[in-house]
Amino acid sequence: MDRPNNLKVIDRLIFLEGPVDWDRVRAVLHERLVRRFRVFGQRPVPAVVPWALPHWEDDPDFSLERHLHRVRLPRPGNDAALRRHVEARLRQPLDRRHPLWEADLIDGYRAGSVVFVRFHHAISDGIALAHVLMSLTDATPDGETEPAADGALPLPALTGPATRLAGTIRGLATNATSAACGFAVAVPRWVRPARVGDLAVQAWRTAGIVNKLLLGHNPATSFAGEPGVEKTVVWSRPFPLADIKQIGRLAGATVNDVLVSALAGAIASYLEERDGVATDLTTMVPVNVRRLDRPLPSDLGNQFALVFVKLPSGVTAPLARLAETKRRMDSIKHSPEALLTFGLIGVIGRTAKEIERFLVSFFAAKAIGVTTNVMGPPGPRFLAGTKIASVLAWVPSSGRQTLGVCIFTYNDAVRVGFKVDATTVPDPEQLVKAFDRQIRSLHRMARGLT
Repeated sequence: MDRPNNLKVIDRLIFLEGPVDWDRVRAVLHERLVRRFRVFGQRPVPAVVPWALPHWEDDPDFSLERHLHRVRLPRPGNDAALRRHVEARLRQPLDRRHPLWEADLIDGYRAGSVVFVRFHHAISDGIALAHVLMSLTDATPDGETEPAADGALPLPALTGPATRLAGTIRGLATNATSAACGFAVAVPRWVRPARVGDLAVQAWRTAGIVNKLLLGHNPATSFAGEPGVEKTVVWSRPFPLADIKQIGRLAGATVNDVLVSALAGAIASYLEERDGVATDLTTMVPVNVRRLDRPLPSDLGNQFALVFVKLPSGVTAPLARLAETKRRMDSIKHSPEALLTFGLIGVIGRTAKEIERFLVSFFAAKAIGVTTNVMGPPGPRFLAGTKIASVLAWVPSSGRQTLGVCIFTYNDAVRVGFKVDATTVPDPEQLVKAFDRQIRSLHRMARGLT
């Protein structure tokens, strides 16, 4: 899926308060990253025969220092200087002769420091990599640097429907008989229809999803175009999680509903200014299917599905947009879309390279980009004894997609990172300002009703 103009690399910034002991950071990375997860010491090897899959092998020339870069930002060491550094690194592909990751240890950013980490998506999905990064941290400044005895880290448990969905998709992928199209045909108990009418509803939903996957398309807007190599990154201020929850109570919506609604509003504002009219646009949203109540395996890997969310950017009133966002998100949650795309991803990954490239481009063209929401620790964490102030991330795009959005929650605050194609979307700061206006407007309404 790598393209020179859309590298499949997941990028993250960890902002640290105060000076950092980089030698201690190196020790943490060695013990908790490389020794704990073997894939960080391995490189990809192409398949020998066309029908086989690539595999990983230990890098015989592995050196931790090759993957770490000490950097000092030029004065004044502000956000603009950090952005310039990150944007210069984004266009650089990772060296496939060695493990597909690297970290910049950055001094000179305001009164603190920054760690900029790049992981190739081939290593793992964004949810797992977020947990990998948090496994490098401690709850107190004097945390230990010894790895877990079993080489893995137990993760917080998921509960409720998310756990059932993850278990269902894994069960289908593992135990079901594959149909001719490559999708599993066994039906889990929690989606088995009790009546003929329920069966008709499921069939109708499935037909609608297939129609969306095959015939759906994005209209020609300012987000459409052939992306170039240059990317621009911007980010929002931190929003208190309590404020987002207060907004959600306006419409019985989740935190994710609120943030996706604000994103739709920001895109609407951008389209109105650039195109004169706003319209609904589609984004791809990853769905975790990994059991997060079990240790991550040392080889990590990707375990996610994708759903296509049509953002209600054409809805003008903020509260109506929030209600419509909730309705659309709820509809997807109760549909088999994630099941179908999980199977589809597996099928695409086992086709010939030329067919795979065509299929990736075909499905990527139905969305302007990728939007992901990562829930980090609810309280403060420390990296090598230094407190983490906040975390940002940017997701990779595919094909001709031009807009990546990552919502990251840490220490009861939410930040949003935008990564855009520099030519197609020349003013991403407008998206940040519009997103901020959406949140402030919704929060004023929420306070006025409480």
